Amino acid sequence: MKTKKILDREGELNLLEILEKRFKENMHRHNGVKWQKVLEKLKENPSKLNTLSKMEKTGGEPDVVKFNSNIKEYVFVDFSKETPEGRRSLCYDKEALESRKKNKPENSALEMAKEIGIEILTEEEYRRLQKVEELDLKTSSWVFTPKEIRELKGALFCDRRYNHVFLYHNGVESYYSSRGFRGKLRV
Repeated sequence: MKTKKILDREGELNLLEILEKRFKENMHRHNGVKWQKVLEKLKENPSKLNTLSKMEKTGGEPDVVKFNSNIKEYVFVDFSKETPEGRRSLCYDKEALESRKKNKPENSALEMAKEIGIEILTEEEYRRLQKVEELDLKTSSWVFTPKEIRELKGALFCDRRYNHVFLYHNGVESYYSSRGFRGKLRV
């Protein structure tokens, strides 16, 4: 699927300036990674800038994280202190959204992630992210839910309280103003 270009040249330059500044101010997130290499990858994949723009506009504050030693791929993840503000009050997935009879949220986490062009974090990725920086001290984030749990109408979410990362479960139809999701983009 080809992504329609939504950023003009000025928008691209502005976004790249924001990303570079964030990258350089937070080297602990990606120790050993060079901005010039990330920039080259972004220039090779210009459609990724559209996705990063959507991550930024929904409050994600995306930055590169070193999840693994694969230097051929860079991963941008939402580093907003709390779950991204523009991605809250969402049930888990489209099926859950459609099954609600009243008081429906505007969208679901998985559908919004798809619209933005990102993947929702897994529990393991969320825990690894929390080792880099303490996030979701007042909010919580849906995480990818295994099929076996989803089939039973359950979904998983995480947060950080009492200096510990907790994993919880809830019905897929539930939504709260303080629960959203964090995503990742591979470049």
